[in-house]
Amino acid sequence: MNIESLLENNKVCSCGKQHMVDIKYVVIEKGAIKKLNSLTNEYKHILLVSDVNTYKACGKDAESVIMDKIETSKVFECEGYLVPDEQRVEELKACITSKTDLIIGVGSGVINDLCKYVSFNTGLPYYIIATAPSMDGYASNGAAMIFQNMKVSFNTRVPKAIIADTDVIKNAPSEMIKAGYGDIIGKYSALNDWKLGHVVMDEYFCDEVYNLTYETVKNTVSLAAGLLERNEQSIQALMEALVIVGIAMSYVGNSRPASGSEHHLSHYFEVVGLLNNEPYFLHGIDVAYSTVVTQQLREKLLEIQKPTKFHEFDHSIWEENIRKVYGKAADGIIALQDKIGWYTKDFQDVYTRKWEDIKDVLREVPSSGKIKKLLEDVELPYEDFLKEYHEEKIQNALLYAKDLKDRYTVLWPYYTILG
Repeated sequence: MNIESLLENNKVCSCGKQHMVDIKYVVIEKGAIKKLNSLTNEYKHILLVSDVNTYKACGKDAESVIMDKIETSKVFECEGYLVPDEQRVEELKACITSKTDLIIGVGSGVINDLCKYVSFNTGLPYYIIATAPSMDGYASNGAAMIFQNMKVSFNTRVPKAIIADTDVIKNAPSEMIKAGYGDIIGKYSALNDWKLGHVVMDEYFCDEVYNLTYETVKNTVSLAAGLLERNEQSIQALMEALVIVGIAMSYVGNSRPASGSEHHLSHYFEVVGLLNNEPYFLHGIDVAYSTVVTQQLREKLLEIQKPTKFHEFDHSIWEENIRKVYGKAADGIIALQDKIGWYTKDFQDVYTRKWEDIKDVLREVPSSGKIKKLLEDVELPYEDFLKEYHEEKIQNALLYAKDLKDRYTVLWPYYTILG
């Protein structure tokens, strides 16, 4: 299914929901930036947002196309990674005047999240000009922020326009192209976690959105060789796949089709990295490697004929470990888990009754060996992950990454049965 038909979709789905997405334009083609003037005809006071790298990559060109419409240009400067935290939000809000009528972000993950969050909170529309095919959040309504040292996802709004000039995105850093591919590979895990949540927790589930996302993953794995060569058609196809997955999230109203246990591990490595000033991979690369790890958990669970032993939860020990692992972010995490109450839920009864159904779901994901091979196809050897994150850090992620979110994934039966 092409993007245009997905944008125009307004039928009632077999799941009972009417899936719609309020994106007006998606332009992914050679020379797309040249269309920016016509795409902004109705706006006269634009806030253009970039960082020092994305300004060089495309921001300067965008500025030249719509110079007479730009009221303010904000270029974030920072050492290391730009973080979408409270400080950056306030810096961006300070650039908005009473006349500002459109925010245009130039960048990828962080710039997109910052503009999306501020757009939602100010009521201003926004466009995103992609500088890399690096992540699937361009078309989603979620903004992933770091607030009070926690990774927090907010339901916000989709952009009015997504613009990706293949002349720009094909020249993105190779790690960002690999990250986009890795983010798509992560859907093997995320989709399985969604189906698992449906079986165990009776969550809402949509077969049509599931199938749309799964087919997108299957189509993307064939792009590996072309991506390494920066083949323009392959880069465009990857960007389109990332947008389609974002649309799938918008259809559902949250990131369930695209984010599960593999994203929880990725968020863990990012949050702990920021807290302890430790290195971490780009988001999509962390997601890709974490997909191998979560699949290894599924394979361990599949070895169990029927669960008979279950972890006995001790709140005081758990809280001590959370404070040790998360430091100053611990209070928010403890409050979240106390609120949702899953540690006191009788999962033992559910797992005993539904174990065969659970195993049927867990069998649907490609093997961890197959996923490793898919990553090797884009020069992401799993050994690099093991070298970067020591065994204790990975094990802590398996036990405590789930606590960052209120989303059921394979990390919960792993903790309850094998933890």
